[in-house]
Amino acid sequence: MRLSPLLVIALLLVLAACGGGPEGSVKPASERAAPIQPPGVRATTAPLPSASAGSDQKAPAESSAAAEAEADAATDTETDTEASQVSTFALDVDTASYGYARRTLGEGRWPEPAQVRPEEFVNAFRQDYAQPPDDGFTVHVDGARLHDDNTVVLRVGLQTRAADAAARRPANLTFVVDVSGSMAEPGRLDLVKQALHTLVDQLAPGDQVSIVSFSDEARLVASMTPLTARADLHAAIDRLAVEGSTNLEDGLVTGYREAERSYRSAATNRVILLSDGLANTGSTAWQAILDRVKEYAGKRVTLLSVGVGRDYGDELMEQLADNGDGAAVYVSTVEEARKVFVEQLPANLELRARDAKAQVVFNPSVVQSYRLVGYENRALSSEDFRDDAKDGGEVGPGHSVTALYSVRLRAGASGQLASATVRWQEPDTRRPAEVSTSMAAADLSGALWKDSPSRLQVDVVAAAFALYMRDREAFGMDLPTLGEHAGRLASTTEDPAVAELAGLIEKARTVA
Repeated sequence: MRLSPLLVIALLLVLAACGGGPEGSVKPASERAAPIQPPGVRATTAPLPSASAGSDQKAPAESSAAAEAEADAATDTETDTEASQVSTFALDVDTASYGYARRTLGEGRWPEPAQVRPEEFVNAFRQDYAQPPDDGFTVHVDGARLHDDNTVVLRVGLQTRAADAAARRPANLTFVVDVSGSMAEPGRLDLVKQALHTLVDQLAPGDQVSIVSFSDEARLVASMTPLTARADLHAAIDRLAVEGSTNLEDGLVTGYREAERSYRSAATNRVILLSDGLANTGSTAWQAILDRVKEYAGKRVTLLSVGVGRDYGDELMEQLADNGDGAAVYVSTVEEARKVFVEQLPANLELRARDAKAQVVFNPSVVQSYRLVGYENRALSSEDFRDDAKDGGEVGPGHSVTALYSVRLRAGASGQLASATVRWQEPDTRRPAEVSTSMAAADLSGALWKDSPSRLQVDVVAAAFALYMRDREAFGMDLPTLGEHAGRLASTTEDPAVAELAGLIEKARTVA
């Protein structure tokens, strides 16, 4: 479907219905929808009673007509505020879509539209949000006017406090490594082995590692081993060799069983899957694999899926991460692997929040319509927001999550534009908490490309680039225009990642 520029603009404003930042207040769990908040109230956090006390199990997704209609309205079309004032979605820290698009463009190939998720492009870039003083969230809300005074982009940014690497809790890590025939391609198993060697050297003495390999069947290469035996782990990694087909289900089940057998309540217990995601042996029906992963996530063993390879099962790896209370990343170079396993190690291992959800409530007297950019497969009904049996997203320390909304204002309207609320569960106790904030129309910046913060402009370029690759329309801009903005922002921010984005846009012009 080809979208009009105004509709695509509206896509950018539905960014992160996560609430709680410079303004706002804690809401009681009994309230069924986040109300419009008066501006000028300081954001705070507090534990809330659970909506489903004592239940750690996640209920299967319900598919009532009303819930489906609301989820569709939140992502697929511009939503009139007379029909719905509320946008709700699960938070997502995945970045695999951007990583894989970067590789395909680098090889002179255009990414498959279904593999392009705008929110993962945006979340791949550094933000400048303030960190909270505690283990909750801060929420930054800002926005700017686009082509006219009535069309704006709204950004909701969610930030957790970074972890002190020296103070992080010990980790029990079970690596599930794909050694099937497809992993023989350069940049697959060889890259995985280099990454594992790097990670083992970075782990702390209190950490433990086990390694499972899988091809036709799974094999326990190294049972849970303390880092005092680091040399044994390096030797086990060196023994990994390509063979057979891809029995992904057996690999994951064996890995989870090993993680469960060696579970430590005082540690971070995580399975790390390294694969191209191309299952072809055993149970290849996705739902059977996803159900297994979700079952173990309920036992507090979380998943990080690390994708590799030119041909990559993107959708399966993303859904595994979503169902496994984890995240999905993609690496194609040693430098990218080092970033995931060294620079971002605490954020990729530990959790600050479980089942985090965001809800944005728009003021219909100010907002005529809105549209969320991305998050299509994370949309929730408003009733799901405070239902703690409903799955949300997991967020680690030092993570930022950004959502963009495209918003059409009523002509001449003033006053509060929207309120945003984020709800999450504390990782260990599962006790829920919320933070809310609000923003007035008067707080919007002027023209996006002249008056708004440079990081907001980068987010818009990243999202627009994704939308162009998926739909061939990007807020009324073409690739040359996006490239001009990206090049200017690369100079302004002096950020190598933004310079890389400018290069990717230029590369896309030669591939399109």
